[in-house]
Amino acid sequence: MEQPVDTEEELGYGTLEAPWWVVLLEGIIAIIVGLFLLYSPASTTFFLIQVLGIFWLAGGIISLLGAFMFPENRAFKLISGILGIIAGIVILMYPVISPFVVLTLFIIFIGVWAVVNGAMKLFWGFKGGGWGMGILGVLSIILGLLLLTNILVGTLFLPWIFGFFLIIGGIGAVIGGLKMRT
Repeated sequence: MEQPVDTEEELGYGTLEAPWWVVLLEGIIAIIVGLFLLYSPASTTFFLIQVLGIFWLAGGIISLLGAFMFPENRAFKLISGILGIIAGIVILMYPVISPFVVLTLFIIFIGVWAVVNGAMKLFWGFKGGGWGMGILGVLSIILGLLLLTNILVGTLFLPWIFGFFLIIGGIGAVIGGLKMRT
């Protein structure tokens, strides 16, 4: 006897509903930012990190206000707010070094994640996941170790990598938005 398949509503999520023009606009913005990252990576990264600092500062203030206005999850909101304010202020006070610090921390995070993810895939490959899973695990571990041992190189190439992915994702969003319109 077949088991009924859960619907999206039963699982607690649904499809993302957005107007076609919002998807199209997101795609266009992603393409523009991606092109800026490819053609002017240093100044674009500097600008984006400053915007990130403003968002963290504003988000931290909003979290602190929320902690006092709404008692649920107060401790989380307080911690989140304080960290957001500190991060935002540090980024805005040290605009020259903050892009390097943020990108370096991001490269370290990606490197650690790649090693852990690769180890899990390698384990799954040995546990019956197949040699493909094992190869992906080894490649992920190698990528992670390369990033962790060459943080400066990873930091220098990250804007171009993001730019490339933003352009590809933006093209996909533009196509998706136009398809939604018809």
